[in-house]
Order: sequence, then C-alpha cells, then structure tokens
Amino acid sequence: MSSDPCDGCGEDVHVGGGIGDFWTFESETTGGMTLELEDGSEHFLCFDCIERLPDDREVTAEDVAALSE
Repeated sequence: MSSDPCDGCGEDVHVGGGIGDFWTFESETTGGMTLELEDGSEHFLCFDCIERLPDDREVTAEDVAALSE
C-alpha cells in the first residue's frame, strides 16, 4: 500500500495501484488525485479537500493553502 499526504489537510491518502497493491491484492481505491491548477501549481488533494475548493472561479494555490486553516 502506498500513500501520499494531502496538500490541503495533511492527512495520508491511499494511492491505489502499483506493485505494493499487486502483491497484497488490496482492493482499496485511491482517495485523492493530483490537480494542475490554472496558476501552474500542482497539488495532490484528497477528495474531501477537492469538494471544499471554490467552484465559482478558477482555483489557485492560495485556495489550497486556505484548506489547512
């Protein structure tokens, strides 16, 4: 099993696939995704943090930073 920290909340998020899941036959799905934002920044966020991002404008790195507050 592999995990990465969420850039928003800091929680470890399961990342499915890869050789680790192959040998253990884990069926847990990935709990987040990497987003490339309009300002050119890239962030790995859990699905809960993605839901908290604004949907009425383009998201920026400042919006991701605000998730940890």
